[in-house]
Amino acid sequence: MVLEADLISPGTGKRAAMREVKPPADHPPLKARRIGVLLVNLGTPDGTTYWPMRRYLGEFLSDRRVIEAPRAIWQPILQGIILSTRPKKSGALYASIWNKERDESPLRTITREQGEKLAAELAAEEEVTVDWAMRYGTPSIVERMNALQAQGCEKILVFPLYPQYSATTTATVNDKAFEALMKMRWQPALRTVPPYHDDPAYIDALAESVEQHLAKLDFEPEVVIASYHGLPQSYFRKGDPYHCHCQKTTRLLRETLDWPKTRLIATFQSRFGPEEWLQPYTDKTIEQLAKDGVKRIAVLNPGFVADCLETLEEIAVQNREVFLHHGGEKFSHIPCLNASAGGMRVITKMVMRELQGWL
Repeated sequence: MVLEADLISPGTGKRAAMREVKPPADHPPLKARRIGVLLVNLGTPDGTTYWPMRRYLGEFLSDRRVIEAPRAIWQPILQGIILSTRPKKSGALYASIWNKERDESPLRTITREQGEKLAAELAAEEEVTVDWAMRYGTPSIVERMNALQAQGCEKILVFPLYPQYSATTTATVNDKAFEALMKMRWQPALRTVPPYHDDPAYIDALAESVEQHLAKLDFEPEVVIASYHGLPQSYFRKGDPYHCHCQKTTRLLRETLDWPKTRLIATFQSRFGPEEWLQPYTDKTIEQLAKDGVKRIAVLNPGFVADCLETLEEIAVQNREVFLHHGGEKFSHIPCLNASAGGMRVITKMVMRELQGWL
């Protein structure tokens, strides 16, 4: 009989010795044991015409985490009214920022680049495979998790790319990841990256981005606005921590920049429907600042890790027009961290931290 101890040569550990044990010759082929990392952002349509937009909006606005209204009330409104009119309007907005060279939205372009750069950062970890997905649209979470499992990933780290937690974003990504597991016979172990709204690496990257951008301007903003995606007030009252996370990010960024409270303020954009959302609203705040005589402002979007429709069109175009129309003179949008060196430092740090014990 060969004992395990007999397989261990002098100076090697038990773990190294066990790696040398080979399966029997007639054993079915084994895949290499790998670890998957899946970056996930919100989503994007596949095109700007009616049907791609309708499919995307239909999936997004049918998510019970996003719209909590009773299905019997909401679905007739969605199918009968919203999906008849909104795809054309939203498609025109997407067309104005579309990456025509790759025929895709900027969000897809940037998320792919983040995945490629993360893979390069982790190249020394040969057992790690990096992939990316979208919660709505393609490539889907289920598709990419199945692909990772097919490549031999026995452990998968899912990274919802949202610094501030909300049930409407982080939770629905996690829901979909676990839904994918439900249909797998051999389930990989699963971890998810927690929110990082107050992580020093994230705050420092934001501060560096702000300072570098402002240094290039030919004016000094009197006010800088940190605009976050909005959320219905009712979700906040039910216990969603998103508002608190946004306020903490803003406070820590302000302290890092050593600015007074009046120089950096938090607002909320992209409200939808008649319900009251988190306030102050970004567009109303920008309008009021202009009416109050503020002539120079800059806006950043700390809650978005990649530029998208809400930043490139809603802020950089629509809200610029609001400010100038009401008397403002100078407006600048500060890009998201995207796949910049600072942005990738944050993503890499979060991933390496959560992979501890697996590598």
